Amino acid sequence: MHTPDGAPIIRLRDFSFRLAKKEILRNVSFDVAEGEYLSIVGPNGAGKTTLLKCIDRLLEGGSGRIEICGRPLQSYRQKELARLVGYVPQADGRLFPFTVEQFVMMGRYPYLSPFSSIGKQDRLAVAEALRQTGTVEFAGRLLETLSGGERQKVFIAAAMAQGAKILLLDEPTTFLDYYHQDDIRTLLDRANRKSGVTIISVTHDVNRAALESRRIVALRQGTVEFRGTPAEIMNPQTLQRIFGSSFVLVDHPRAKLPIIAPNVPSEGEP
Repeated sequence: MHTPDGAPIIRLRDFSFRLAKKEILRNVSFDVAEGEYLSIVGPNGAGKTTLLKCIDRLLEGGSGRIEICGRPLQSYRQKELARLVGYVPQADGRLFPFTVEQFVMMGRYPYLSPFSSIGKQDRLAVAEALRQTGTVEFAGRLLETLSGGERQKVFIAAAMAQGAKILLLDEPTTFLDYYHQDDIRTLLDRANRKSGVTIISVTHDVNRAALESRRIVALRQGTVEFRGTPAEIMNPQTLQRIFGSSFVLVDHPRAKLPIIAPNVPSEGEP
């Protein structure tokens, strides 16, 4: 599946979504270019995870329009969509009784039928996904024996084994220590820059979003409050409008960009 020349790989136009009669998303519109790294930020409850699930059709319905590679989302068969879009959910502690290799092989389901067996191409795709994510050494281990950071890399490997052109990631570094956070970020940056994978990442870490992304979309109460570049979002007025809180910004010592500094209580404040 090829994106028409100059067309965005993902396009949302006035997309709204209700869950149990509650409006979660309202008139969301933005484009994602092929090969782009875009972050979605916003307060808790802004609809960020719901939006990812709607793009991957894990949640169906809604009004407005979502297009993938120039086609309406609803026109795709599920396996056809899975060859284009891989979803890596937020780590929730659930463990699966599989080895790493078995789990990553499940990412090949869009290419298999009930009557077909695992073939050479499937094994090559899994081997390459394990290699790219640095998880070859874990291949024979059970998922439950891995650390949180190691498991997150395996989940990304499974999405990459799908051969997806688009990766949707929900808080990919939440609950990870600094070493594994850097490991995951390096992996995603390599997939984006060297392999041309389009990445949409939901994150609470505005600093990381600004340092890693080419563009940022901010949701607030289910609507798009901001869309633009990292330089445009990193000013106190814009951030206060999005998050409803005051911010202190300082210059990053290496990036040509201000970042958010931790706030401290005012003198005399309890």
